[in-house]
Amino acid sequence: MAFLKYSLIRLALFAPLFLLFNFLGLGALMSVVCAALIAFAVSYLFFQKQRDEAASALQHRFSGKAKPLRSAGEVEDAVAEDSLLDANPDAVIRTDAKDPRAKDSRTQDSGAKGPDNS
Repeated sequence: MAFLKYSLIRLALFAPLFLLFNFLGLGALMSVVCAALIAFAVSYLFFQKQRDEAASALQHRFSGKAKPLRSAGEVEDAVAEDSLLDANPDAVIRTDAKDPRAKDSRTQDSGAKGPDNS
């Protein structure tokens, strides 16, 4: 939430400055550059607390200590899988990367005849 708050503050600084510079006739590219520089300077000077909170929130999120976020679809899938496992206690979950039921493509006979199998 701190990152969102800081981002919205920066956007609230940038947008009016961009519109002002564009209205003054600096052109789109120059308006973006000037608005970005001024918004950066103002936020750097006056919003240190919010910037530090945002940085700490990002550090916590990407440090591996944060609880993983799951979408509604992922939660529904997990609930469905859990209920199926509860209903079928004899089910076996295989975690192998290779499915033992899959046939090896090197051993399959494709039926194609090569130069030596005429």
